[in-house]
Amino acid sequence: MSLQQEVEMLRNIPLFANIEASKLKLIAFTAERLTYQPEDVLFNQGDMGDAAYIIMEGEVDILVNGPSGPFRVATLGSNEIVGEIAILCDEPRNASVKANTELTTLCINRDLFFRLVCEFPQIGVELMRELAYRVAKTTTQLTDTKQKLDEATKKLETAGTKG
Repeated sequence: MSLQQEVEMLRNIPLFANIEASKLKLIAFTAERLTYQPEDVLFNQGDMGDAAYIIMEGEVDILVNGPSGPFRVATLGSNEIVGEIAILCDEPRNASVKANTELTTLCINRDLFFRLVCEFPQIGVELMRELAYRVAKTTTQLTDTKQKLDEATKKLETAGTKG
């Protein structure tokens, strides 16, 4: 993929949509292009965050460790970013990310990421929007799951009183 093609792909990502072309070229030139095969792990839950990844082509599964092993909480695809939370919060990664198809990413290290957020406030705004969207989606999923669990518990309790 040429530098110009990477710039065009970056332009399709809401985070970078309002950045001028010359700056997008700098981002594409500075970021490291990485490729993965299905089942390759980009990073593991608990690792310290040193980079964010822009998915140029392919899909990844977001996996969280549970009592019976890792389980998938989301799948992300082209034009999405993953791994930004750990570098923003300076915390260990809260999930593992594994390629589930052939995958091409642009890897933006911590220093470049913070420079971009500082130099281009619009990136910060778009990042806040994306994170708020993810929190809202997760809250909805948790609420739905809790409601189903409460209903199942009530059915079990009712069945127990009948027997």
